[in-house]
Amino acid sequence: PRSDCIAAEELCLLDSACNATYRVLENCTLAKTRFPPLDHDSRIRCLSAELDLGNSSLLHCKCHRRMKRQEQCLRIFWTVHSSMTDGYFNLETSPYENPANEERWKTDYNKLAALLSGKDCSQLAGDAANPCLKASHVCNLSKKCVRLRTDYASICTKGAGSEDACDRRKCHKGLRNFFEKVPEVFTKSILFCPCQDELCGERRRKTIVPDCSFQYNTKPNCLWLLDSCLEDHICKSRLADFQQNCQPSDISSDGCSQHNHAACLQAYMGMIGTPMTPNYVSNSSVEVSLWCTCESSGNQKEKCDQVLGMFESNKCL
Repeated sequence: PRSDCIAAEELCLLDSACNATYRVLENCTLAKTRFPPLDHDSRIRCLSAELDLGNSSLLHCKCHRRMKRQEQCLRIFWTVHSSMTDGYFNLETSPYENPANEERWKTDYNKLAALLSGKDCSQLAGDAANPCLKASHVCNLSKKCVRLRTDYASICTKGAGSEDACDRRKCHKGLRNFFEKVPEVFTKSILFCPCQDELCGERRRKTIVPDCSFQYNTKPNCLWLLDSCLEDHICKSRLADFQQNCQPSDISSDGCSQHNHAACLQAYMGMIGTPMTPNYVSNSSVEVSLWCTCESSGNQKEKCDQVLGMFESNKCL
């Protein structure tokens, strides 16, 4: 049975009690975007509506990273879980299905192996010194990979270096398209190719066309990036997924509280193409960061450092 939030909403709307509770929650979500903020009584009413859903399938529904109506699904999820984001950015619960349960979206590795063995791989032989170059040649063997990569590259380089800056929103959408629709075996090898020299590192750092997708003329405050992210259903969801799967732990041998490095890397890839797009900081290291600063954060410096630290000093990542 479908456990996604779109299916769960359809079921809920057929039940009069669930329907009424859900409408209250929709109003709560709408009220949060307005000024002044909700008063104490309204907040209590919203919280009890969320609790009233109890065992409803709506309360336990999830979304898939590669589903067609993803934004609609995420909007429903955050309507039902609106109390989780009250004034704090530790979202904790990911709206996304556990990757292991997303069987339908899995890469067909057998198909890929056949594709690689059936092609003329002579050009790959000379790429041993630059794994990132090899990864892009492997991408060229897949029509979908090369098409979606060319798409975002052309959008993200349009206007670069000229007076009219690139269209960052379109560039981000192109990047999300690439990372959502192309099998992970291609996207991971392009983004995480292991480098020994700076030439390779430069190619890896430029994978996401950072001049458009990552950098602004001046570094914004990290809390501004966070606010932009929390206003966007996709970014907020990817951040929740990242926080859940890349939660660092000092007592864990691999530095991850979830012990699932692959899920963390997948969650990291999910952040690319959002207002909180991360990237490599230089050609000579694998350190990553957000393009933001915590200078002049005043009394919110601690919260700002926390946002930046999720990427800069995250042992799990």
